[in-house]
Amino acid sequence: MTAPDHDGVLERSIPDYRGVIRKLTHLDEEAAAHRAEARTWHDTRARETDEAVRQADRRVEEARAAVRSAQRGLEEVDARVAVLWAEFSHRAGRVADRFARAPQPAVPRQRDRDAEDYLQEAATTAAWAPPAKPLKGATFLYTGLGALGGAIGLAAWSLLRWAGREGGGDLAVGLPVVALIVALLGPILAVVAAKRVADRGGTPLDASAVATVLIAALVTAGIILAAVRANAGAG
Repeated sequence: MTAPDHDGVLERSIPDYRGVIRKLTHLDEEAAAHRAEARTWHDTRARETDEAVRQADRRVEEARAAVRSAQRGLEEVDARVAVLWAEFSHRAGRVADRFARAPQPAVPRQRDRDAEDYLQEAATTAAWAPPAKPLKGATFLYTGLGALGGAIGLAAWSLLRWAGREGGGDLAVGLPVVALIVALLGPILAVVAAKRVADRGGTPLDASAVATVLIAALVTAGIILAAVRANAGAG
């Protein structure tokens, strides 16, 4: 008997080492590609994370700077409020004494305005002063000043004319002109005196007051001059 022929079966059952090596090489290359992809993904995510951290740090620093700027702005506003309150308290007097200090800030109804607008409005309100009350008896006072000025001007006019007549010569020619100028200074001085009185009373000296002073001065001077001439004619 002859031995069975198993060469064909043995050849088919023997592994192909070259194929196995190729598969292992392919798997190693595939694993290397996955490792490279993983490292790339990790490095990309690390860079993105570092950038996000840097941006977050910048935002934190910007927020801190904004807080410091807001704190400085708050201190400046508080200082200006203190100055405005001091000025208002000085003007208001006892009305502001009951508050002792500036009222606490409140949330405004209109939030579309910044603090500067409210400070300007407060400054305008604090600087407002009620209109001055008219001076009592101002008409009689201005009339009296005008009459006094007219009398003084007329007296100086008469005195200078008399001195010119007595001196004769150039004095007789020049002093009457000087006397006329001095006579006009009387009403002007009366207006100046009326202005000082009005300033002390906190009232403006308007055109009607000036007219009252001038008319009173002219009328007084005219009356005195007429009376003197009438007495001189009677004598």
